[in-house]
This record gives sequence, C-alpha cells and structure tokens, in this order.
Amino acid sequence: MTAITGIKARQIFDSRGNPTIEVDVQLESGVLAKASVPSGASTGRYEAVEKRDKEKKFGGKSVFSVIDMIHGEIFDVLCGVSIESQETIDKLLIQLDGTDNKSRLGANAILAVSLACAKAAAADKKIALYKYLGGLNACMMPIPFVNIINGGAHADNKLDFQEFMIVPVGAFSFSNALQMAQETFHMLKQLLKNKSLSTMVGDEGGFAPLISDPKMVLDFICQAIEKAGYKIGDDIALALDIAASEFYHDNKYLVKGINRVTDANGLIQYYQELCQSYPIISIEDGLAEDDWNGWKLMTKSMGENTQLVGDDLFVTNSRKLERGIQEKAANAILIKPNQVGTLSETLDVIRLAQKTGYRTIISHRSGETEDTTIADLAVAVNAGQIKTGSMSRTDRLAKYNQLLRIEESLGKLAIYPNKKNLFFPVIPRYSK
Repeated sequence: MTAITGIKARQIFDSRGNPTIEVDVQLESGVLAKASVPSGASTGRYEAVEKRDKEKKFGGKSVFSVIDMIHGEIFDVLCGVSIESQETIDKLLIQLDGTDNKSRLGANAILAVSLACAKAAAADKKIALYKYLGGLNACMMPIPFVNIINGGAHADNKLDFQEFMIVPVGAFSFSNALQMAQETFHMLKQLLKNKSLSTMVGDEGGFAPLISDPKMVLDFICQAIEKAGYKIGDDIALALDIAASEFYHDNKYLVKGINRVTDANGLIQYYQELCQSYPIISIEDGLAEDDWNGWKLMTKSMGENTQLVGDDLFVTNSRKLERGIQEKAANAILIKPNQVGTLSETLDVIRLAQKTGYRTIISHRSGETEDTTIADLAVAVNAGQIKTGSMSRTDRLAKYNQLLRIEESLGKLAIYPNKKNLFFPVIPRYSK
C-alpha cells in the first residue's frame, strides 16, 4: 500500500485572471502530483458549489479559506490513506463535506484533491493517467469540437448563442483533425479581417466579432471551411452551444440578436431551419435547464438526426441524467468534473450515460488552467468527443497537445471516431 503523506494547496490564476486552486499530493513512495481546477461563467443552477472567500481582495474570488480547509480537515482525513482506491478517497471527501452540493468544503477544493490523487496514483504505478483510469481498452481519440466563434457569456458581442464550433468528422486521425481545425481557424481570421471585423478572441479562444445574426456567423464559417480546402459537411461539420438558460426569462426565450421572443416550440423551429441550411450535427443546451417539456419536444422532433447535448440540464449529475433518460430528454451529456466535484462521481455519470446510449462529451470550462486531466479522461472512457476551446490560448491548446502525445503513445491502436466508422452515422442534408 502506498499512502498519502502530504497535501499542499495554493492559489493560482485561471485563464480569466481569477483565483483558483492548485493542489500537490505527496505519497510515501516519493511521488508528487498536482492538479488544478477551472471555473465556469455560464454555470448551471444545479452545479456543485464553488467556494470562495467573498472578501474585498481579488474581487471577492480568492480561495484562501478553502486552502486552509485543504491543509486542515481534508489532509487530516486523507493522511495515511492508500492511494490505490480512488473511490475510497472520494467517498471520504464526500462524507467529510456532508452536503448534497459540496457547499461546505467547496467542489473546487474537493475536485482539486480528487484529481491530484488520481494523478499521483498513476505516477506511482508509472503509467499514463489515461491508462490508469481506462486500462487496456482506452484507445479512442476524441473528435474535437473546436470553438471558433464566441458569443453569449463568453464574449462582449451581441451574439446570443455562446459557441459556434467546427467538427472534423472526415479526419482520419486526431492530429489530422487538428490540422483541419487550425487551417480553418486561421482562414476565418483572414475572412473577418477582410470585412474589417474584430479578430479579438473570447474566453475560450474563438473570435468574437460584432455580429448578432447566427446565420451570418455560420456563413463566415462555411466560407472559411471551403477556402481552407475542405468540404462542408463531408470533411467538417458544425455544432452549436446555445446556452439558452442565459436568455430564458418568464417562460420565454428572448433572442435579442435576431429580435425574437418565442417559446420552446418557436426556438426548436428556428434550429430546424438552421439544420436545413447548414450541416449542424450537434446542439448543446438548446433550451433552458428547467424547460423539461421543451427538451422532450426537441428530442422527439430533432433527436433522430441531431445530437442534443444537455449541459445545464444535467450538470454531470446522475440523478439529473436519470430523469433525462426516463423522460427522453436529450441524447447526449456534457461532462464537466467540476460540476459534480469528484473524479469517481464523474466516472459514474459517464458509465450511466454510456450504458443507456447517451453520448458523452468531455468538456473544459470558460475559466481554465493548464491542467490537462480532461484530455486523459476523454481517452480513458472512450468518450469519442471533447470540447476544449479554440486553436488559440495556451490553456486550451494544452489539452490538444496532451491528446497529440496520447495519440502518439497509442500508435496504431489509436482510433479516431469519424463518420467513416459510423460514430456520426447521419450527417444532415442541408440546402447550401
């Protein structure tokens, strides 16, 4: 048995310059591993609670009291515990917190320790994290959902929809997918410049031009795909993250950029129009987190040909996902470890989704660090999909670079789940 002998926490800064937590875990074998945690801007109401000091310094976002708890009661309960059982470690953390939403210790504190323990365990066995978590079956590289236009809470423009993504469904490998994304991203930059539109980037590294109409954005992206030498829909498809909870008020959706005030049915019709005009294969958070009737309607009307992803709807929570399964709401789930607070609970949600036919997309947050755990996690569970931002900002590219390393280490065993091997069996027909 290799036991935990030390835990050291510190305040560092995320990609938005806000404080967050980094944790070192020391083992009696001499192994030292560290992990840091991100923070979201567009957060679901039902996420596990991120704890902060709420004092004047650092704009109320410092985490020094959380660090004190890590050095105190969290260390006390984990000191001497074997690193070999992640489930045992996480159960001790959950029991110590004692709340349903991690509000006493904070999900940020608990997750940082949980992830650092997993990394330490992998390092102690001298194996890669993805192999430690996934075993011999971990070999599927994820399709990257590359965010190239930012809107909503992630940018200072008038786009209501939060993310416009390209999906290299025709790539033959992960490295080839990144090549396609990189070339399209830089071609889009040139097209925006040619129209005197801003090429400043938003929180997740995508461009944030002053455009309000989603169709205009999609037209720019399609033009960039073609000018980069790729076929729209065949080589590169499109995906949206609507983040509809952000503009849902009094049971209505107020989409200011296109001057629409509508109900769920009207918004679903708008999505159907977009899917007829553009090769959109995935829509995330198309409706609000509490609009369950709307989600059931959207899944019934669009779910056969479109991946409908619940993020705010499910918040990486097994109980929420179970309700979605029972009510036939959505057909995929976004996985964000800091929404639930421990690695074990994250893995439980992934297993439930995969067992019941829901696709899984491992995801970053808008306020990120250089930590690359989600890259290993995506391969470990054979998720097949990852969202980790654009082709700019080191905090995003760190995850892509880690996946390149993993692909290299897998060699011929690496699988890229493109349309040719039926991961996305239906690419919608569209009119353009």
